[in-house]
Amino acid sequence: MTIRRLTLDDLDDCGRLATDRGWGTERHKWRLLLEIGEGYGIDAPDGDGLAATNVLARYGDDHAVVSMVLTATRYARQGLARKLMEHALDQAGDRIVSLHATENGRPLYERLGFETVGRAAIVTGVFEGEPSGLTRPASESDLGAILALDAEVFGTDRSALLRRMFGFGELVLLAEGGYGHCWRNDTNVVIGPVVAQDEETARALIGDLALHVGGTVRLDPDLSKRGLVEWAAAHGIGGPWPVSLMVRGGALPGDRARQFLPFMQALG
Repeated sequence: MTIRRLTLDDLDDCGRLATDRGWGTERHKWRLLLEIGEGYGIDAPDGDGLAATNVLARYGDDHAVVSMVLTATRYARQGLARKLMEHALDQAGDRIVSLHATENGRPLYERLGFETVGRAAIVTGVFEGEPSGLTRPASESDLGAILALDAEVFGTDRSALLRRMFGFGELVLLAEGGYGHCWRNDTNVVIGPVVAQDEETARALIGDLALHVGGTVRLDPDLSKRGLVEWAAAHGIGGPWPVSLMVRGGALPGDRARQFLPFMQALG
């Protein structure tokens, strides 16, 4: 089975494959991933869509993220996920590679040299709280300051992704020593990334973003940030579904203490 690059013409088939595995179609998310990353796929031998996919997103010369590792149910356990993972890792070169893994996927990643370095969670709910008074809407004129802060905190260059925030997302907020962004997915609004000097600032950004969009929001916090997880639960956002943060090739760059929420788990 031949690996090929995915294009925006594959969006419908990506959504069908995701639905087959019990995920949402997430067309808005897939579009961003295929535009800023490199999607790889294997066409189904029966001619019906895609048999398997993954996406590689590169940040500078030292970090990359793998995501959307999916295999159609009818082609499970035929080595397609491993074949695509090996291809993505070859394309990543000497970069440190990270991903978020379910328990089902973790054994494959361990065999490929990944190690679990932390645990994250998906929590959802309708935020209950008041405006912080500590944030303000950002505009594209603030982008330079946002990129400078993010490069310092994230430890590598993800400017190509962050430049998309004002078109991709619902809102970007600024606070002293931090910024936050949210974007609309199929059934909720995902808050991320959130970079902040401390947890108080992160809470202000998250709460104000959630109040702005209303309805159900999703956060993907690192479970080591227990204070933030407990605060979110106390404000209506809970029910954690845990996943493993895994890394291959070295330690993640940057200041993890100031990285409160990822852009999305698929992008770190």
